[in-house]
Amino acid sequence: MKQKFTINGMSCNHCVATVEKAINELPGIDKVKINLKKNEGIVKFDESQINAQQIAEKVTAAGFDTEVV
Repeated sequence: MKQKFTINGMSCNHCVATVEKAINELPGIDKVKINLKKNEGIVKFDESQINAQQIAEKVTAAGFDTEVV
């Protein structure tokens, strides 16, 4: 499944790397693409291992306001 997220609070490439690292630590993640300028991320993942809400919670725990779009 592919899901889009709004991610607020990112201001630099270090923020992008932090978000990518946090998401990639989760099980079932296939691909993560974060767009700093659009304040969004697109995550491809295996629904049998994880859901969009769990991904959003991980990003929030990393320090960024996140919303499933």
